[in-house]
Amino acid sequence: MPTILLDAIDRRILTELQDDAGLTNVELAERVGLSPSPCLARVRALETSGVIARRVALLDAAKLGSNISVFIQVTLEKQTAAALQAFERAILRIPEVMECYLMTGDADYLLRVVVPDTLALQHLIIDRLSGVAGVATIRSSFALKQIKYKTALPLDRLVEEAPTARKR
Repeated sequence: MPTILLDAIDRRILTELQDDAGLTNVELAERVGLSPSPCLARVRALETSGVIARRVALLDAAKLGSNISVFIQVTLEKQTAAALQAFERAILRIPEVMECYLMTGDADYLLRVVVPDTLALQHLIIDRLSGVAGVATIRSSFALKQIKYKTALPLDRLVEEAPTARKR
């Protein structure tokens, strides 16, 4: 998939939306120095291209009673395509799994789960993860304290800036 080049205005739009996706188009246009119509056109183009995948509200899990984050390493009995696909389908059906990554190294998958308490974690591991066909080992580690959590990508570090368009 080719890298999408973004100009300075697109980058400002994305930075503002990563900070607050609830901005109105008028508010966003003011912040990035455009009039509303061209701003909306750029946002729609970023959505159409897939750069903006979706807009969400970020909730505070602790305030909702789910204040335990656990990282779980899962190793499968076999690493065949069928086994990997079966595990991934099963994980997609477990709502407590917030993130799941296919890994290199000792474990095949790394999961981040959020649960309200250790009893809920016990049920998740024993009743759901252990029951997934092909799971060989499960290792869990509790997060004691969240030091940093970001959802905004560091655009200045990751994305190449498009050359400025020449005036005709």
